[in-house]
Amino acid sequence: MYSEETTIVNATGLHARPASMFTKTASGFKSNVTVKKAGAEGDGVNAKSMLALMTQGLACGTTIVITADGEDEQEAVKALVELIESGCGE
Repeated sequence: MYSEETTIVNATGLHARPASMFTKTASGFKSNVTVKKAGAEGDGVNAKSMLALMTQGLACGTTIVITADGEDEQEAVKALVELIESGCGE
């Protein structure tokens, strides 16, 4: 299992378009990937589910923890952190 923290930089948060990019990227990895707000209880939500991701209310400035478990866990987390930190292309 591998995790990293990052902060949402999109001015409008993780709305439909960036959430779609995030889930598409996460789905390209074999590992199970989850996302949760830093400090939140529980295991987080499935990063490969756009609906689950959007229910988290991930606004600009929110710190999140991206966790992956599987054969490509480090690559998955690093790619998703990079995507978030780039503003998901916005």
